[in-house]
Amino acid sequence: MLKTALKPRWIAALVFALALSWVFVLLSQWQFSASRSEAPPPPAATETVRPLTEVFTPGVPMTAATADQMVSFTGSFVPGKQVLVRNRLHDGDKGYWVVAAFAVDGVKNQTGEQVMIPVVRGWVAAPGDAEPAPAGRAAVVGRLLPTEAPQPERPVPGQVPTLSVAELVNLWDMPGYSGFVAGIRLGLDGAAPDTGTAGTKLVPVQVGPQPQETPVNWLNIFYAVEWIVFAGFAVFLWWRLVADDYRRQQEALEDAAAATLQPETGPGTDDNQTTTR
Repeated sequence: MLKTALKPRWIAALVFALALSWVFVLLSQWQFSASRSEAPPPPAATETVRPLTEVFTPGVPMTAATADQMVSFTGSFVPGKQVLVRNRLHDGDKGYWVVAAFAVDGVKNQTGEQVMIPVVRGWVAAPGDAEPAPAGRAAVVGRLLPTEAPQPERPVPGQVPTLSVAELVNLWDMPGYSGFVAGIRLGLDGAAPDTGTAGTKLVPVQVGPQPQETPVNWLNIFYAVEWIVFAGFAVFLWWRLVADDYRRQQEALEDAAAATLQPETGPGTDDNQTTTR
């Protein structure tokens, strides 16, 4: 079988199979590297308050390195643009997040429209406890968090099932960041910053840093193993084709040897008959 494998065409086929396997191995390595999402920054970095305009850009998807960062920004709440996010827990009690659109100073989109970011003002036990956002200029400090996925539900006026920025952009008809801010400290018109809930029934919402474990995408792990299998199959396929060629050669030699050993007989003769006079 070695002589068959050393034929020029099978050597060329082996080189091609090895090159293909190497490509599959590289694809497997890429899938393994993609299986581990970008690790979040350490708490020491996220707890340092940074300006929102330096950390995040409107219209850009949020990454793990950006999420969880404590940010600060100035501007004002947009009048009439406030919703309640249902099924939010506080000390085991189910209630609502009060979320309002906040126009960030100096941030506009490419068409010159003012850009907003949703701000979680606090938690309430009942919809009637929510009050309109305060008017006037304000300075906000809070934790930057990624948008939630929308859920299809029968609409309730003034309420949404999840804090989906895409849904709020359509609801408020205003461009926004692809994230929101929670756990705020609010300073109004130069006043000392506080939770922004004084004199209301709102309870401050405090969101801690996210866990530091790097998440693993098992789908990418599956694809990586699949590429390894493909690499092995490429070499196996070459070996199988060589083995088939070798077997065909052996069968041809056996057929030739059998034809050589078979006695020749003329037409119309019978070995079992004898000539009589």
